Amino acid sequence: MDALKGFKTIASLAIFMVALQLLNVATGYSLVAFGLVPRTVHGLVGIITSPFLHASFAHLSANLIPFLILGTLVIVDGLNRFLAVSAIIILLGGSLVWLFGFAGVHIGASGWVFGLWAYLLSRAWFHRSWGNLITASVVALLYGGLIFGFLPRHGVSFEGHLFGAFAGFIAAKVLLSAPRSRFNAAR
Repeated sequence: MDALKGFKTIASLAIFMVALQLLNVATGYSLVAFGLVPRTVHGLVGIITSPFLHASFAHLSANLIPFLILGTLVIVDGLNRFLAVSAIIILLGGSLVWLFGFAGVHIGASGWVFGLWAYLLSRAWFHRSWGNLITASVVALLYGGLIFGFLPRHGVSFEGHLFGAFAGFIAAKVLLSAPRSRFNAAR
């Protein structure tokens, strides 16, 4: 995939999030009603919608820069790979938040960001190459501080961070693990 085309896709998603935030502000934050609310029927839709909704422009901007960078690093492997990784992160991570998250409305792209981060780090393990190792090293250096996002804090969905990262690891395992031959399996 052409790198510029991939970045345009990521940028389009970011612009969509900004447009939604403008609409959210214009409607008195009415779109927050589409957030993920754990263990409620009406909160199920939030599994898909919550990564695109944000509580403020500061919340949005905190997610946009890492989303643009990490998303671009994933989409370099192709649009289909980015879509598969994102689908696993959003659906699995969101479902786990829905099942186990604390009461309240969970919104924001940070679970997606944590998932992309974990995918890029895990990719170096499952698909060993110098390029993946260098990418993982740069990601760890630039975004190693994300580890503090796993600590519970008031008003922050650390469950979204935790389950997003777990889903990113699962995405790498599912999409990149080489199947073991029955004949070469350890006995």
